Amino acid sequence: MNKNKVLIINGHPDKESFNFGLSDAYKKGAEKSNAEIKEISIRALNFNPNLQFGYRKRTELEPDLVDAQEKLKWAEHIVWVYPVWWGSVPAIMKGFLDRVFLPGFAFEKREDSVWWDKHFTGKTARLICTMDQPTWYYRLINRSPSHTAMKKLTMNFIGVKSVKITSIGPLRLSKEEFREKWLMKIEKLGEKNK
Repeated sequence: MNKNKVLIINGHPDKESFNFGLSDAYKKGAEKSNAEIKEISIRALNFNPNLQFGYRKRTELEPDLVDAQEKLKWAEHIVWVYPVWWGSVPAIMKGFLDRVFLPGFAFEKREDSVWWDKHFTGKTARLICTMDQPTWYYRLINRSPSHTAMKKLTMNFIGVKSVKITSIGPLRLSKEEFREKWLMKIEKLGEKNK
């Protein structure tokens, strides 16, 4: 089996959430494939999620964010686990994205040009998202706004071309069998490093 450098990033602020069970299931599968695994639990990081000055003025990175950048550089495959809230990602995860994926690290704007250089080319990603609405409704009626933001406007923007999405819902009022089935599916994805 291929050895892969897998980074699992959990964006849920509650460590008791099903999202942490999904992260653990993916990790369990990845361990079976002998992948090297690192993890980031955004809720456990000590950082200010507010990009206070935008890109106008540099804000020093806290040690936890410097460590997160090192893990992101190291990773070949990045797995994001998070809930879809208000058609987006949790505030703490959005703050993480704002503070970590900075010019000079994730991309570089070209001088006198509208184009940019992408620093994450060659990496792959998987988005594992939970939601309280049926996944078909999120896709067809709401047009998957968080999927578009994470896949196209974040991952593709910095050079991650291959981004697969696993949507799980509706989670609210779901039965134990539904959740167990998903934990097994996610473990299998981890085993394939997909």
